[in-house]
Amino acid sequence: MYSHEIDYKIIGEDIQIVEIELDPNETVIAEAGSMLYMEDGIQFETKMGDGSQPDQGFLGKLLQAGSRVIMGESLFMTHFTNRGSGKRKVTFSAPYPGTVMPINLANIYGNTLIVQKDAFLCAALGTKLSIQFNQRLGAGFFGGEGFILEKVQGDGMAFIHAGGVVIERTLNNEILRVDTGCVVGFEPSVNFDIQRAGGLRSMVFGGEGLFLATLSGSGKVWIQSMPISKLVQRLSPNGGQANKESGSVLGKLGGLLD
Repeated sequence: MYSHEIDYKIIGEDIQIVEIELDPNETVIAEAGSMLYMEDGIQFETKMGDGSQPDQGFLGKLLQAGSRVIMGESLFMTHFTNRGSGKRKVTFSAPYPGTVMPINLANIYGNTLIVQKDAFLCAALGTKLSIQFNQRLGAGFFGGEGFILEKVQGDGMAFIHAGGVVIERTLNNEILRVDTGCVVGFEPSVNFDIQRAGGLRSMVFGGEGLFLATLSGSGKVWIQSMPISKLVQRLSPNGGQANKESGSVLGKLGGLLD
């Protein structure tokens, strides 16, 4: 199924939303609860599945919905369709502050994007969402994304949400090491693994954690500066900012002595 051709506009700087403009009978699919506002003429329907395979039957839809539950997402998705006679707009916002990444899947290797399981926001009808398991055990335990990732496939526009600033890098048979949890997504041609962060002293006193995500090969990768897990940890009473004195080890030891 070919994806609907939708027009869009990203609104905002630090906390972004995406405004989708639909022609008559065009549809956009979105995570439940992400709609911000919609114009008159837009009708929405909650469905089991993404609608990319209309002839898959009830069992296929049930299996797809079950995989979404495993990913920690809602059992259902919301389909927004323009039933009016002219162009109509519907706008979506993410559950926490950050950046909305517009991705044209037609320009992605294999028309496929691998993203962290809570990164998908919305996409043109025809986009297929499925589960992707980390092939490496270490990546599942220490990668920050867990064993389960999400595969986004199609030939139209998809919108991915990330925390903080997003950096896009293109690897050319290179290796890039990233703080765990900061990988938003990558093309399937890129290998994702977890490796130990330096020697024992660096692991204990470096402040960068015990492991780093390692992206290798060739292809595009997207990195977020502030994943929600890190933000929650930093803002919590016992998080990374508690008893912090110029980031020194002495400050932390002083806190232990107190």
